[in-house]
Formats: sequence, C-alpha cells, structure tokens
Amino acid sequence: MKLNKNVGLFGAIYASIGGIIGSGWLFGPLHAVESSGIYSILAWFIGAAAMLTIAFCYAELSTMFPKSGALIHLSYLTHGELLGKIWSWILFLAYVCIAPIEVMAVLTYASNYIPDLVHAGSGLLTMNGFFVSIVMLAILVVVNFFAVRWVIAINSTITIWKIIIPIATVFVLLSYSFHPENLAASAHGFHLVDALPTVATAGIAFSYFGFRNAIDIAGETSNPAKQIPIALISSIAICLVIYIGLQLAFILSVPNGQTANWSNLSFSGVAGPLAAISIIAGAVWWSVVLYADALISPLGTGYIYTTTSSRVIMAAGETGSAPKSMMHLNRFGSPWKALVVTFIFGCIFFFPFPSWQKMVSYVSSITVLSYGIGPVILLQLRKSLPNKKRPFTLKGAYVIAPVAFFISNAIIIWSGYAAINFMFSLILILFILFLFWQYFIKRVQTEIFGWAHMWWTIPYFLGLWLISKYSPTMLGGSGGLSFGMAMLLTLILSGLILAFALRSSVDDEKMSQTAEYIDNLQG
Repeated sequence: MKLNKNVGLFGAIYASIGGIIGSGWLFGPLHAVESSGIYSILAWFIGAAAMLTIAFCYAELSTMFPKSGALIHLSYLTHGELLGKIWSWILFLAYVCIAPIEVMAVLTYASNYIPDLVHAGSGLLTMNGFFVSIVMLAILVVVNFFAVRWVIAINSTITIWKIIIPIATVFVLLSYSFHPENLAASAHGFHLVDALPTVATAGIAFSYFGFRNAIDIAGETSNPAKQIPIALISSIAICLVIYIGLQLAFILSVPNGQTANWSNLSFSGVAGPLAAISIIAGAVWWSVVLYADALISPLGTGYIYTTTSSRVIMAAGETGSAPKSMMHLNRFGSPWKALVVTFIFGCIFFFPFPSWQKMVSYVSSITVLSYGIGPVILLQLRKSLPNKKRPFTLKGAYVIAPVAFFISNAIIIWSGYAAINFMFSLILILFILFLFWQYFIKRVQTEIFGWAHMWWTIPYFLGLWLISKYSPTMLGGSGGLSFGMAMLLTLILSGLILAFALRSSVDDEKMSQTAEYIDNLQG
C-alpha cells in the first residue's frame, strides 16, 4: 500500500513541535541553570544547532525510504545483518525509556502535594514512588492493549495544550516577578564550557529529540524536498524561542538572594520548579494549571511512546532482531507481546536512574547513539547508490554528515560516565545473549552474520567508553583527561570510526538488492 501524501507543511511543523515540547520544559530551566548558571541560555542554542545538524541527515534518508521502522532496515542495508540487529536493540532502548521518563516527570511534580513519592532535594524515587511508577507505566501499557485507535486523537489534542501552556507560562512569570539584576549576577564558579555538558544532562538534548516526528512522516508529505527542511528549521527555531523564553523567565523570576548559588537553588516546592516559582511570584492560580499540565502532557507523551516502542519491536521482529512472535496482534490490533516487553524494559530503567534528570542523561546518550548511524548511512548511500531517487538532497552532506557524527559522539560523552557505562553494559549483555542463542542453541554458522561489516563498532564503543571513563570529573569520569583533551580525542575517534565504517559496508550489488527489498515493503 502506498503512503498517502496528504501532510502539508504546517502538519509537519505541528508534528515536530508536538514532539519537541514534552516534559523537558517542566524541568529543563531548573536543571540547566543549576548546571551552568546564566550560560544555560547558551546551552539551549547549542542544543538546537546540534539537533538540527543531525536532523538534516535524516531528512534525506527518510524521504528515500519512507517506511515505519526505516532506521532498522537502513542499518541492515549498508552494514549487514549483525549490525542491523545491534542497532535494532539500540533504537528500541532509545524509545522504550521515554515512557518511564514521562512517568517520572508526573511523580516529581506530584511529590509537592502527595508525600513520600520522591526524596526531597535529590529527586530520587522512594519505595512508594517505585511502586506508583510501575503501576502508572502498567496503565499506559494496558490502555495501549485496547485503544490503539485513540493514539492520533490523543496526540493531536494534547499537542495543542502543550504548545499554549509553555508560552503562557513565560508571560505569567515575567508579569508577576521580574528581577533583571539576576542576569547581571556573576557566574559563581561556572564557565562558558559548562554549557556543553548541560545540553546532555539537563534535558536540553532530550527536549529537542522530538524533531524526529516530522521525519517519521516524511513519506506522507506532498513536497518533501521543500517541506522537510522547512519543517525541521521552523519547528526547532520556534521551540528554541519558547525554551529561551522559559529559561529567561525562570532566571528572572528566581527570588532575590537565590542567585548567589545557582548550583543549589532551594525554595519551597522546588521539585515542581515552574509551579513553585509561580506560587512564590504570586500567581497561585497559574501553579494549578502547571500542576495539571505536569499530569496531562507527560502521560500523553508516555502513552504515545509506549505505542511507538512496541512498533519498533514489531519492526525488529520483521527483520529477525527479535522473535517473530513480537509481531502477533490481539483482536484490538495491538502487538500485545511487544507491549509486555516494553513494560518489562520500562520498569528496568526505574532502578539505575531513579530520578528524572538521571534518566534524561541515559536517554540522551542512547538516543544520539541511535542517531549516530544516520550520517554513516547517508555517506555510504551517496557512494554506493548515487542514482537512488532522493526527494530531498542534503547540500553539503560531505561536511554536515561528519560534523553530525562528531556531535552525536560528543553528546554521548557529555551525558556522563554512569549513563554511558550502563548503556554499553546493557548492549553487551544483549549481544552476548544473542550470540549464545544463535551459536549454541540454534547452531547458526558464524559467517552468515557479516562480522566483517560490523567490526568497527568494537573500537567505536570501546573508544567512547574509555574517553568517558577518564573524562574530567564534571562528566563523571576519573579526571585523567581535561575537557578539551576529551573533546579532541572524541573528534579523532569520530573521524577514524567514520572512515572505518565506510570501508566496511556490504558490496554495492547486495546493497542495491536490499534497497529494492525495502522499497517493496512500502508497496
């Protein structure tokens, strides 16, 4: 079946904005200013530029292969079965943790009026908080069992709400509390370089990840060559203005005396920062709206991503990266086994990262890792399939793609050693289990997996892990490397790995056959 090309420019922009404005705006301003003081404003600009660079690579790829789960198929296309399986797991891990993050957002705000959900100060879940989180995640999964047809309606309604409330919050805060002297306050120990890790750890990169919504519907746009780049630039630019407005409004609304120590802001209700600032400023009525939004918006986003995660598992089932049983549907049209797996993995993420900010660091690292394959695939297809139809062709791809690959790796390093160590440990465990199943249970021959096409991932992952391990203490490392040296090594590693990856692809004939297979899947 051919995709209906009935999505216009504004529809693509709307989809992307709806994805970008999620729970990140409820916490980002607080965590950003705590991480880099007044330089947090710069961090939002850096995050927007970084995500736009990565997004442009996917604009070309998504219009070449406008298919649900296309990224899974594309990794098979250029580097064979084994790499495709690995990236299927990475993509799933990037999606499946979004719903737990949104549940965490709800509980963190709710802790201001429901006691014993989150530890005061640290933001970590209590035992009761763990229990409530698992129950809320279970509800999202159960609703998905029966209400797949509600997904689009719920997403459309909540997106309108999500756009209006943040904009209104800026005006309410600035009209009730305005302290311009806060901008003149000294950095208090912060430096310009602190804005960089803030992108990964304060929810800034996480907030911008929603740009992919416009790319996901690229195949349904009437003129992707013009609409996709305009939608990406417009949505990220619009959301940048909103986030900068929120960051400024938060900084300017902080009570006098608090700015003496940006890294340790403390005021009543700080677990729900924007609502708390509204109360302090005298806009108690608006805090009620924000507390309501802290329930509606995150749960709406969590519901959508629960659906999406199960569909990623279905796509993995199509390619053999997951059991074929993951494709089984119940009588309501829901992949019930995939939903169960989504719930189990979602619960796992509550334990190593029992706070919103800690989980955001993980999702930033795993998501940009899943995006990192895009620039590699883009350059490989330019070389191997030059005549493949490209409704949108990225100008300057041979410059933009390497920069996007480096940016992805830099954000991974900025996420911190704890998040990176957990991420690669989980990938390693999945890989070992997969090899055990294939070689000792199914007795599959070694050569069919295409080891020659994926070997570069070993020095790639190991290099990132080592740089992170010895990175400065501000990034959670041992301090053996300065920040500048860590970034230089990341740049060198990115260049070497990109060169190795491009030399390790499957042959052009096989790539052409796989591309034809993907096209046939579209109808």
